[in-house]
Amino acid sequence: MKNVSTALVVLAAFCWGLSGGIGGILTGQEWDPVVVSFYRGAIGFFFVFLWLVLRPRNSGLANIRLWFWSMIAGVGVAGNFAFYFISIAEGSVSVAATLMYCAPVFVFLISFTLGLEKPTLFKWASIAMVLLGIVLLTGMYKAGSDDVSIIAAGAGLLSGLSYALFLFGFKYAAPHGSPQAILVIAFAVLAFILLFLGDIGQTTAVLKSQNWPLFVTLGVLGAGLSFIFYIRGLRHTVPAVASIVAMIEPVTASIFGVILLDERLAILQILGMGLILCTVTALSVHSNSEYGLPFIKKKR
Repeated sequence: MKNVSTALVVLAAFCWGLSGGIGGILTGQEWDPVVVSFYRGAIGFFFVFLWLVLRPRNSGLANIRLWFWSMIAGVGVAGNFAFYFISIAEGSVSVAATLMYCAPVFVFLISFTLGLEKPTLFKWASIAMVLLGIVLLTGMYKAGSDDVSIIAAGAGLLSGLSYALFLFGFKYAAPHGSPQAILVIAFAVLAFILLFLGDIGQTTAVLKSQNWPLFVTLGVLGAGLSFIFYIRGLRHTVPAVASIVAMIEPVTASIFGVILLDERLAILQILGMGLILCTVTALSVHSNSEYGLPFIKKKR
């Protein structure tokens, strides 16, 4: 059972990595990043809704707290998807995926501020190392550097911050209902927000576009099956293992970008990327908490 669960976590991270590459293809063809994000979440909604229909027990949908925190999670995942694809559109898949992977740092900083997590020398040193990695990856150490635009770097970090918001929303919603109920509400909120913010003309044009198979694939891999795989996998996966295998996502996205999108990184950028990925993974393992969907427990 543990091997199967770990395999599901690996598969989910791999799907998320592919979704970054697919998003890069679509934004490279001038599709609005918000529209791309909308279809990723909207298609994902149908999968988690079907999951809820098939497994309705202990949904918690009558609980107002479940709705409140799930809506917070929805705002977070909407920001995560949208800023991620904006970062890809303005920069590269490799940089965007790596910056988004900084989400655990935001989780710790928010936890420190709210008194939910005790600061330690190791955690502060890890955060400092991640910041150094960001400086190397984005080229901020060079005056007038154009290695990574401010928009690309800022959107990438905002995608990580939004993901942290999703994690906190999910954490406080989890005691009041099932994961599938939380995701149904969260993806519904995402769809509403991004439909309102996106280009309506492009949103409708997707349905008649030759690119619609890519949009469907993005939704299935990036939000539909991947979230279900990950949640199911976490039930029997050791947190430290989940933290390590989650690194498959940015690695997969980066490889996709290099092979299919002809993206290139300088040596110092690769060093910065490695520093971020290794430090965040070590930080997650050390804290014994998986920073993907870290607060999912079986309801008794």
